[in-house]
Amino acid sequence: MKWDGKPYHSLDFEMKRRFGEKVYRLTLNGGMTCPNRDGTLGTNGCIFCSAGGSGDFAASPRLSVSDQIRQQKAMLQHKRPVQKFIAYFQAYTNTYAPAGYLERIFSEALSDPDVVALSVATRPDCLPEDVLALLERLNRIKPVWVELGLQTIHEDTARLIRRGYSLPCFECASEALRQRGIEVIVHVILGLPGETRGQMLQTVEWLNGSHIRGVKLQLLHILKGTDLGAWYESPPPDFPPIRPMEMDEYVDLIVDCVERLDPEIVIHRLTGDGPRRMLLAPLWSTNKRAVLNAIHAAFRIRGAWQGRCLALPQQIHI
Repeated sequence: MKWDGKPYHSLDFEMKRRFGEKVYRLTLNGGMTCPNRDGTLGTNGCIFCSAGGSGDFAASPRLSVSDQIRQQKAMLQHKRPVQKFIAYFQAYTNTYAPAGYLERIFSEALSDPDVVALSVATRPDCLPEDVLALLERLNRIKPVWVELGLQTIHEDTARLIRRGYSLPCFECASEALRQRGIEVIVHVILGLPGETRGQMLQTVEWLNGSHIRGVKLQLLHILKGTDLGAWYESPPPDFPPIRPMEMDEYVDLIVDCVERLDPEIVIHRLTGDGPRRMLLAPLWSTNKRAVLNAIHAAFRIRGAWQGRCLALPQQIHI
C-alpha cells in the first residue's frame, strides 16, 4: 500500500486506512478561553494569535455542540458526499475548563454516529490529572487526539512569542498523554521572528524522538488585530525583523522538513490559510491549492517522490 502516491504520510491516507474513506473535520467551539488571555499568564495571547483564539473558522460558541455539528455537516455535505467526521475543538484552549463541563461537550460530540474521532486543541500546561483521566475514558469509546501547540523548541523564541510554558512542560504533557494511549499531534510554526532555517529544522528533527503520532506544519500568518500584526506594520526597536517568507522559500523549507521527519509521523498539514479579511502577510498563502501543488512539484524535482512512497501495513490498531 502506498501513501496515495504522495511522498509523505498524509492525514488523508491515514484516515482512509483507518476508517475506509475520506474523513472531514468539523471545527467546533467549546466557548473556552486561554490562560494567556484571561490574566492567568497574560491578556493578549500569543503574539500571532487572533481574537478568535486560532479558531477563526470554527462554529459559533452560541450554538450547542450538537447544533454546531449539524450546521457544519450540512455545509460539507452540500458540496460533496461526506459520511464520516472528526469533531475538532479548535478555538482557544479546549481543556481549560472543569472536567465535568469538558465531559459534557466532548461526550455530546462523540455521541454523533457520524463522528469517528475527537480532536482537542490545547496547551500542555492545561492538562490536569482529572482531565487526563477523562480523555483516557473517552478514548475507549472513540479515538481521542490531543493537539499541542509547541510551535518551536527554542526557548528564546518561545518567550518572544509569549508561549507561556517551557519545553519540559510540553514533554511532560506529551508523555502523560502517550502513557494513556492518547495520540498527540504537534503544531509547529515556520517563520517565527528571529528564527533561522537551521533552528526551524532542529524543531522538526526533535519531533522524531518525541513519540508523537502527527504534526501540523504551519506557515506564520501575520494577522490584523494581533500584536505581531502591529509590530509588522510598525516594528519596535528591540524586536527581531519580521520578514514574511516568500512562497518558493517556504516550499523548499517544507520539503526539507518532510524529508527529515520519521515517515511514521502523520502529516496533518503542510501549510495553512489565514482568514483573508485579516491577513496582512504573506498574501500568496491565500491560494492554498497553488502552494500544495508547488510543494508536490518540488518533491518531484528533487527526485524524492518515489523514495518516500514506502509500503505500509494493511491494518493498524487504534
